[in-house]
Amino acid sequence: MKKFFLGVVTATLFILLAGCSTSNGKTIQHQKVKIALILGFGGVDDRAFNQSGWEGLDAWGKKHGLKKNQDYLYIETNEPQDNMTNVNKAVENGFNTIINLSYLQAEEIKEAAKKNPQLNFALVDGSIKGMKNVTSATFKDHESAYLVGLAAAYTTKTNQVGFIGGMEGPVIARFEKGFAAGVKAGGAALHKEIKVDRQYAASFDSPDKGKAIAAAMYENGADAIYQAAGITGAGVFQEAKARNENQIADAKVWVIGVDRDQVAEGEYVAKDGQKSNFTLTSTKKNVGTVVEKIAQAAKAHHFPGGKEVVVGLKEKGVEVTRGNLSAEAYQAVQQAQAEIISGKLIVPEK
Repeated sequence: MKKFFLGVVTATLFILLAGCSTSNGKTIQHQKVKIALILGFGGVDDRAFNQSGWEGLDAWGKKHGLKKNQDYLYIETNEPQDNMTNVNKAVENGFNTIINLSYLQAEEIKEAAKKNPQLNFALVDGSIKGMKNVTSATFKDHESAYLVGLAAAYTTKTNQVGFIGGMEGPVIARFEKGFAAGVKAGGAALHKEIKVDRQYAASFDSPDKGKAIAAAMYENGADAIYQAAGITGAGVFQEAKARNENQIADAKVWVIGVDRDQVAEGEYVAKDGQKSNFTLTSTKKNVGTVVEKIAQAAKAHHFPGGKEVVVGLKEKGVEVTRGNLSAEAYQAVQQAQAEIISGKLIVPEK
């Protein structure tokens, strides 16, 4: 984890988050920082977005000798009605910096920020503008999704791939549009037409739904699925593992991970006794780094209230892992990444 956090910190992100002025005249200049991290749906151990965010805050808290569950903690969100309840809980218990990890909590943050102008609020993976005590951080997920779409195109043998989203909205739409664009570009480069089956589970915390959708996609011919669905995506891995364990290693179906390197979830033993892995690659969203920088800015009394940070491949806010990509696929991904960073290639997000 230390290597991870040190490796992804960029100068741009540091300047934007650490170099800003305080949010307003009533900022917490003389108080000890107390940070509450409010998770999105799926729990703290979702092996994706929530887990990355908490690992970032936990690493930061330990580094500064702060007490877990006293100076900093996480609050889980299990039901939609928890959104407002959790924000109020953090305020009532004396936390002066409240970081939320779900765009679904935007309205609740706005309401709480209006009522508590002396407190700091942050929304990660969503946008709130025009409020002096609120900062936002969003990711160019469409850029990394484009790269794994390209990788899927270079990998598929059936010329059919799938995308499974959690809940429809602007964030997951970026994943979907970027992935589809990457598949299309890869197909064009290879002179073949590749079909993309796109479906939503209407939930970020339903592995059974993810498994059922994945089963239908694989059954209908898809041999690679990109899931951007939180803990729902665990069901996609479960279905792929069950299928791969019943066939030889060379005839596998693939899963593309999201938010963090999910290569460990792809380990399995094939029918012929060979150890193998079906995680093709993963798009990493460096949530932990953003959370860490927001926390540090609050501690230093330079909370970037009113500011919005947007990070993509260029800022290392998102990344793609090498995973199990072929040499040809990896070369195509690297070339496209360089073109995106230089501005030569603009990836659609809507």
